[in-house]
Amino acid sequence: MPDQPFQSVLFLCVANSARSQMAEGLARQRFGDAVRVQSAGSAPSRVNPHALRALAEVGIDASGQASKSVDTIDPASVDLVITLCAEEVCPVFLGRARRLHWPLPDPDRKHEALSDEERLAHFRAARDAIDARLAALAAQGLSAFE
Repeated sequence: MPDQPFQSVLFLCVANSARSQMAEGLARQRFGDAVRVQSAGSAPSRVNPHALRALAEVGIDASGQASKSVDTIDPASVDLVITLCAEEVCPVFLGRARRLHWPLPDPDRKHEALSDEERLAHFRAARDAIDARLAALAAQGLSAFE
């Protein structure tokens, strides 16, 4: 892993229930104590059980994570903000942090009529897409996204 140009990262989506929660869990696993990892949303709800299950499948216990409002995050505590929204308006985060946008569709949106297993497949796909981007970030730093 190259020297990280950031010591803290904040993952943002609207509800802080799926994408940003999975990103938080995956980043904690990948970066360990080297990077402070947080997630938040503009309209926080609850952590989606499918997100928890998708993380558990790869050995991550995120049961202690909670949905948080972006308003609770101190802008001075964040070096890098990664937004994960695609079809919605991303939350606004004030501060001088570097920003990346990883557009990912909400894995639960428009899938309410599917079976639990079919819905979980969308969460797995989102988890794997986030993990691939985190792997690139860990291996190449921010240059992977310039």
